Amino acid sequence: MTAELRFLLWVAVLAALLFYPVARLVWVLSVRRLERRRGERLSDEERRGQRRRAFRLSAVVSTLFSTLYNIYLMRVGGDG
Repeated sequence: MTAELRFLLWVAVLAALLFYPVARLVWVLSVRRLERRRGERLSDEERRGQRRRAFRLSAVVSTLFSTLYNIYLMRVGGDG
C-alpha cells in the first residue's frame, strides 16, 4: 500500500468517524441559539433546515480536520 493511498484511507476513516458527533453538536448548538434569540421553540421545518445546514458544515469541518490531523501525524511519524 502506497503512502498516498494509506493517507487517503485514514483521512476518510477519521472523517467518517467524526461526522455524526460533529453534526449533532453543531445542530444542537444552532437550534439552542436560535430558540434563545427568538424566545420560542423552532418549528419542525426550521429544525430540519438547521439539521441540513449542520450536516453540510460537519462534512466540511470533519474532512478538513481529518486531513490536517493526518498531515501532522504523517510528518511526525516520519512516514511522509
